[in-house]
Amino acid sequence: MQEEVTQKTIALAISTTKMTSAVLAKALRKLLEEQKNKSHQLPKGKQTLKNLMKQNTAISNLEITNDNIKAFSSTAKKYGLDFSLKKDSSTDPPRYLVFFKGRDADVMTAAFQEFTAKHLSQEKKPSIRKLLSSMKELAKQKSKVLDRSRQKDRGVEL
Repeated sequence: MQEEVTQKTIALAISTTKMTSAVLAKALRKLLEEQKNKSHQLPKGKQTLKNLMKQNTAISNLEITNDNIKAFSSTAKKYGLDFSLKKDSSTDPPRYLVFFKGRDADVMTAAFQEFTAKHLSQEKKPSIRKLLSSMKELAKQKSKVLDRSRQKDRGVEL
């Protein structure tokens, strides 16, 4: 494997009228620049299952519900996880599986702990919409009880 990496051959074709060292140096610089721009970087973050499997690492999975997909994606992005979401529609309701690299198991555990803590804290908070609707109901009941008769009394008596 190491020999394959160290002993690569590159074909470089230059059309010029006069081959000088400056022309050759310029061509090599351009070639190195192109290789730097075209470097083979692995995809990061959310990706397809096929791309995740191409990285030749062990893959693990977890089940997640439909409501939590967006929230989990942001947490996974924060931790720099490479993951893939897959919908299993064979069951009713459909299940969603999160596939990730086996070596990222510790990072995945930390991300999942933060995600669940965040999700549980959001569930404990009272819903503002429910509170607002209950306050509207109280206001309607209170307005029915109040006497709305007006008197034109300016307070000056003779």
